[in-house]
Amino acid sequence: MSIEKISVIDQIEVTEKGFIQIRRADKIMEDGKELSRSYHRTSLAPGDDLTGQDDRVKAIAQAVWTAEVITAYQAQLANRKI
Repeated sequence: MSIEKISVIDQIEVTEKGFIQIRRADKIMEDGKELSRSYHRTSLAPGDDLTGQDDRVKAIAQAVWTAEVITAYQAQLANRKI
């Protein structure tokens, strides 16, 4: 009997404003059969640090987070502080 935990990024979405939403599935497996699954969700704002992120998330961020998208997000943050 072999029990293992497997974590996979099973969903990556990009919002209209350039946020990247990530869902990780944590699976508990016994002899290749799934016993349970739980999810963890997180999101990244345009320009966030990508250290430690999945390579697919990094590739999407590089494609989506243009200078214009990052500037628009930073301007939105600045407007909130006023």
